[in-house]
Amino acid sequence: MKNKFSYTALVGFHLFLGTLIFINKGLGKIYFIAILIYFLRKIILASNEDKDKYILMGCAYFVGAEVFFRMTKSALSYEACKYIVILFSLIGIIYKGASGRAYPYFIYLICLVPAIFVASMTLSLEANFRKNVLFVLSGPICLGIASIFCFDRKISRHQLEDILLYALLPLISLTTYVFLYNPSVKDVLSGTSSNAATSGGFGANQVSTVLGLGMFIIGARIISGSSKLLVTILNVLIFVAISFRAVVTFSRGGVIVGLLCIVFFLLTYFVSSPGRIKGALLKRVVFFFTIILITWGISSNQTEGLIDKRYANENALGVEKEDVTTGRFTLFMDEIEGFVKNPFLGLGASRTKDKRIEEQRESLPTHNEVGRVLGEHGFLGIVILLILIFTPLIYRSQNKRNYYFYAFLCFWFATINHSSMRIAAPGFIYALALLNITNEKPALHRK
Repeated sequence: MKNKFSYTALVGFHLFLGTLIFINKGLGKIYFIAILIYFLRKIILASNEDKDKYILMGCAYFVGAEVFFRMTKSALSYEACKYIVILFSLIGIIYKGASGRAYPYFIYLICLVPAIFVASMTLSLEANFRKNVLFVLSGPICLGIASIFCFDRKISRHQLEDILLYALLPLISLTTYVFLYNPSVKDVLSGTSSNAATSGGFGANQVSTVLGLGMFIIGARIISGSSKLLVTILNVLIFVAISFRAVVTFSRGGVIVGLLCIVFFLLTYFVSSPGRIKGALLKRVVFFFTIILITWGISSNQTEGLIDKRYANENALGVEKEDVTTGRFTLFMDEIEGFVKNPFLGLGASRTKDKRIEEQRESLPTHNEVGRVLGEHGFLGIVILLILIFTPLIYRSQNKRNYYFYAFLCFWFATINHSSMRIAAPGFIYALALLNITNEKPALHRK
């Protein structure tokens, strides 16, 4: 890294930070405020050339730290990290402008507005209008603003690696915290359902999602390789630690998404690599998948085989469960029913959850953003999805230098289909697919 901190020092600091906040949660609020001030100062004082880099690094850091902040109650508000990503992106747009070709995302943001007015008429009297609407729209708005900032923004490959590293670092702190919170998985086994005790006392779905992101980022670093043996060993240890904690949350979504992203990255990286290094890359891939198998073996041993049953869709007794989606498909069909009955403008923002409370007396939030968008936005939901899917694909046809592109898009789409947009990660990672990756300038050697 081209800064005064080495990679190993940054990793060591975040290991220490996770330990410190476990010992005293109150330090988490100081940590949150300190890094907010740090990145704001960096962004404002940075030269015009470096401003984009620091904005994206700041966004990435808060994306990686979001669940850790929620878990330790360190942020100023539950949704604070989404608002910070929006703030940093807006600062970038104000200072550096936005590409005129980003207009589809302005249309996308406009399409979100009618659902707010519909919600003002359809939400029940008991529902908190501001809280409910902001909760379901903060993620989509975060995606839209970040995408406008990132669209065709020039970033070098080295800078992109640093941006992803800044998302990884707080995940190392989170993993450290979870290990200290639950050092022995065997002591808290309770069947094959998602386990909050193995997830740092927080929602297993969110923890699994961000740890899956960590698996992808560190996995890509291992595959792309390092010439230093000690760095490779460190990366392998980080991958095993993050993957193990992701698996033993018993929440499958994040783990599966992380592995899918690694596969997409690997395929793109392999195809774009020169023929002379493909042989060495294949050896590295075999080594990497051996690490995955070892990690799974450790997880299976520590969960006494329950994790094998979880992924086989069986209960603790080995009986196959009827619904592989654990109720998500039923929720999805409820949302599609809302679209069928209200095809023009939909039910309104947050109305699907509010409706379930009225009819079933259960506060079940949506797990599928596609179903929610269709149910709550109606026909405009179709427009929203078409924009989100086809705009990056059209951009990719003109700019193929981002070898993370398909992995980023995979993370967004797969995550919103099992965890909706509860956290900022899927929206911001989607936006990174729109960056214009430039080649590093070769150094000039003068006689």
